[in-house]
Amino acid sequence: MKPVRKAVLPVAGLGTRVLPGTKTTPKELLNVVDRPILSYIVEEGRKAGIEHFVFVTGRSKGAIEDYFDHQIELEAQLEAKGKIEILEQLRAELPKPGEMSFVRQMAPLGLGHAVWCARDIIGDEPFAVMLPDVIVDAERACLGQLIDLYNKVGGGNVIGVEEVPESETHKYGVVAPGKVDGRMATMTGMVEKPAKGTAPSNWAIAGRYILQPEIFALLAAQEKGAGNEIQLTDSMAKLMQDQAFHAYVYEGVTHDCGDKIGLLRANVALALKRADLGAAARAAVEAALKA
Repeated sequence: MKPVRKAVLPVAGLGTRVLPGTKTTPKELLNVVDRPILSYIVEEGRKAGIEHFVFVTGRSKGAIEDYFDHQIELEAQLEAKGKIEILEQLRAELPKPGEMSFVRQMAPLGLGHAVWCARDIIGDEPFAVMLPDVIVDAERACLGQLIDLYNKVGGGNVIGVEEVPESETHKYGVVAPGKVDGRMATMTGMVEKPAKGTAPSNWAIAGRYILQPEIFALLAAQEKGAGNEIQLTDSMAKLMQDQAFHAYVYEGVTHDCGDKIGLLRANVALALKRADLGAAARAAVEAALKA
C-alpha cells in the first residue's frame, strides 16, 4: 500500500456563483477573514501530510501562482518597518522547493477532466483531490481523517461525505452506502446530482477524495455526463467495479465558499472563533443584526 503524498487542487473554475467578485479575482483567492480560501485548503493538506500540491489552473488564474511566491518589495517594506509578525506569516505560506506544481486545463470540461490533466505529475500512486472552494473547519484536518481511514482499511479509495437534508440531495454527488460501521461505510454506487426523490442516500460527496491512479485510464475516455461535463463521479463509479471504495462522514463544519451565502457564513463563523478577533467580530455582527 503506497502512502498518499500528493493532492490535486482544481482551480480553473470561473466562480460564476460569486460574480461579480470573481470577475478579476480568482474565486480561490477571495478572502475569508484575513486570508484567501486557498490558504485554508493548503493548510489542511499540509496538516494531513501532503508533500506535493498539483494546481490545475486556467486562463486568468496566474494570481494563484503569484500568491505562493515571494513578494520581494512587500517583504522588504514589512521588514524595514519592523512588522516581523505579519512577515513571518507570509513566509510561512511559501512552498518548499518542489512542493507545488501548476498545470493548465485548456477548456472548462468538468472536474473529471481537470483531475485527468494532473495525471503525468501524479504518476502511479494514490492521490487526494481537494476542491478549493470548500473549507472544512475541523479539529483534525478533514483530509487527515480520510487518510487515517485509508491506512486503517489498507488502501483503496476513500470519499469524504456529509449528511445533507433529503430535499437538497439533487445538488450533490451522492453515494450509495453498503455496510455501515459508525462514520464509515463500504460503497455500492454513487450518482451525480440525482433527480429529486431518487437519491440512494443523504450522504453527499463533499470535496475531499483519495483515489487510486487507475482512475486516469477511465477519465481518458473523456465521456461526458451530468451537465454535459466530464464528471469525476462517473469514472469513480466504474472504478468501483474493480476496487474497494469507502465513504467516511468526516467530523467538522463544511463551508461552501463558492456560494455567496456560504462565503459570508464562513467569514462570520471563522472570525468568531479567532482569539484575536472573536469579541470584536461578535460585537459587529450583533450591531448589524440590530440595525
